[in-house]
Amino acid sequence: MNIEVLRDIQESINADANDIRALLDQRVIRMFNLMGGDGCGKTRLLERLIPKLACDIRCAVLEGDITTTLDAERIACVDVPVVQLQTGGCCHLEPSLIRSGLDRLPLDDVDVVFVENVGNLVCPAEFDIGEHARIAVLSVTEGHDKPAKYPLLFSRADAVVISKMDLLDHTNFDLDQCTRYIRTVNRDAPIFEDSAVWNFDPDFIDWVLSHVKVKT
Repeated sequence: MNIEVLRDIQESINADANDIRALLDQRVIRMFNLMGGDGCGKTRLLERLIPKLACDIRCAVLEGDITTTLDAERIACVDVPVVQLQTGGCCHLEPSLIRSGLDRLPLDDVDVVFVENVGNLVCPAEFDIGEHARIAVLSVTEGHDKPAKYPLLFSRADAVVISKMDLLDHTNFDLDQCTRYIRTVNRDAPIFEDSAVWNFDPDFIDWVLSHVKVKT
């Protein structure tokens, strides 16, 4: 008699993610997973955040995208190690690709790895990639109802950044309602407001630094 055995691929993915986290812990490196929709401002957030952290920690970036190296080219201008991860059509990053990217970074000289996941409000939230913390990014141009429509992304976030706040007056984005939607699925994650033209929020910088242990 032939017995067919089916295994949950998610178990393998979770095991790979745990292996990555163990590797990073051994090297005293923290990894942040930035998730959000296409065009929500993840790359711009990193362009502005990394220089603010440069005096305290050494950063590197893994840039996830379906194709092109455009985002990685932007991050390279900030003068940090960056590797472009191309999924070839897949709507999220998986641990196997993350591990390949980490192997190409100078980990002995890195305290923090930022992963910019593929622009998508659904799939990336379903996969552990070995990160230590998740940052959900939502722009005011996307609408205040997104935390209600895509609750998984926001329920699993350790912090939420509402971006493009300089455009708030030009949209019908209801900040109070958005906050209520977020709090319905996530009571604890701090919510930060950001804009490409404002001074960078020092509270967000402090939040990032509070998750980092600098190598001695």
